[in-house]
Amino acid sequence: MSFIKEFKAFAVKGNVVDMAVGIIIGAAFGKIVSSFVADVIMPPIGMLLGGVNFSDLAVVLKEGSEGVPAVMIKYGAFIQTVVDFVIIAFAVFVAVKAINSLKKKEEAAPAAPPKPTEEVLLLTEIRDLLSKSKAE
Repeated sequence: MSFIKEFKAFAVKGNVVDMAVGIIIGAAFGKIVSSFVADVIMPPIGMLLGGVNFSDLAVVLKEGSEGVPAVMIKYGAFIQTVVDFVIIAFAVFVAVKAINSLKKKEEAAPAAPPKPTEEVLLLTEIRDLLSKSKAE
């Protein structure tokens, strides 16, 4: 029974839930970036390079025959994946950098000193009066 309790404690922790949300958002962001690269970035680059469609770039190692597909190295798809990775890595870098700068601002701002208690204020007033009376 303790195994189930341990698992429940683990699964309900805030960090696990935050991590799950991050993974889901990351997967959705990856799809957006893949579409952005494949549908927005690569077509103009291919056009500039003479009408090349990067997804069609491949080296045929063995031609296909009856019912057997060709064996190919699809380096165009690999180039698109590398561009996807670079964009995602840059976006994550910018996000982490922004979060770290916010944390530094929080750490740099010193907490306001606590307000003196009434006793301390009274003692300070007595001290000031005594030093004033000694000076006279």
